[in-house]
Formats: sequence, structure tokens, C-alpha cells
Amino acid sequence: MTHINIASLEVGQEIGSHTFHFTRDSLVRYAGASGDFNPIHYRDDFAKSVGLDGVLAHGMLTMGAAVQLAVNWVGDAGKVIDYGVRFTKPVFVDANTGADVLVIGKVGAIDLENNTVRIDLSASSAELAVLGKAQAVIKL
Repeated sequence: MTHINIASLEVGQEIGSHTFHFTRDSLVRYAGASGDFNPIHYRDDFAKSVGLDGVLAHGMLTMGAAVQLAVNWVGDAGKVIDYGVRFTKPVFVDANTGADVLVIGKVGAIDLENNTVRIDLSASSAELAVLGKAQAVIKL
């Protein structure tokens, strides 16, 4: 596990970035793990019949991928004591090329008294923000 010195952190400091690649196979695997078999996540014809441009990734898959950046930074998922997001745009997953989700994490707030750090996460796909106000509170 990485030891992070809270005193060495600064608001605005980047903790890292990662591009997550989703494929239709990723969506099928996630559907099986989550039990969410809504056909908008694997059938183009159905997705289009309900007014979507195509198959889209599960929101919770996108949310989980984003927080993984903070988990990797701190080295222990148990240190994430709070996490929330707003879903702003769907991640459309092309049958052939898939979709990339770029996640960038920055220190948003430091609470020395409680030894916590808020990590602000930005997540974008096809140059559009797909999560808003994505924030993870980490207990150091």
C-alpha cells in the first residue's frame, strides 16, 4: 500500500489519469456481474427503438471505473469513505471500436483535522463529460 503524506498534498494537484476501454464484451460481463440485463446495454436495435443513438455503458460501470483511479492512488479500496457522482452524458459503446473513458483525478480538498482528502474526478468519453461532481473522500 502506498503511504501518502497528507501534508505534502496541495489542492489542484493531479493524482493521475487513466483511460478505460469499454467493449461490448465488457458490457456483457458487467451485465452478468450486476444482474442488469437491460437491452440498451447490448442491443443496438432496442437502444435505437427507445431513442438512443446506440448501445450505452452501464452508468455504474462508468462510475466504478472512475473511482478506480482514486483506489489505485491510495492503494486500498477500504480507504474510500464516501463517493458520489452525477451522470451527465451516456457512454456510447460502438460494436467495433468500443469506447474510451478518460478519468483524471485531482485533489479537491484537504481536511487535516480528519485526515481526509477529497479527490475530484473528471470522466470524459468522445470529448464529452460523462460524470459531473464525481468526488471520492479518502481517509489517509
